Amino acid sequence: MPPDLDLAFAALADPVRRALVGRLALSEATVSELAEPFDLTHQAISHHVGVLRRSGLVEQRREGTRRPCRLRADELSALGTWIDEQRRIWDDRIDALERHLGDQ
Repeated sequence: MPPDLDLAFAALADPVRRALVGRLALSEATVSELAEPFDLTHQAISHHVGVLRRSGLVEQRREGTRRPCRLRADELSALGTWIDEQRRIWDDRIDALERHLGDQ
């Protein structure tokens, strides 16, 4: 199922969440591990992770007392596919405009 584009793009609109996605692209991590480089509370990072989870970009599972987060690269890839489709559409439109202007 494709991700909800509105939720995903809204989640990625925040620089902290983009940084969390970048960190999770390297490897999975707990909220505590994700919080280390930020001057934010554990609660604030948990909130950001929750937004990413609800958008479908991140999943979290239980491993005993740990709750590692993992990037759902397939969902992120779906956003890239949508962006690529839009780029192709606009490239075609610009090419058509250039041809039209060249005919004038």
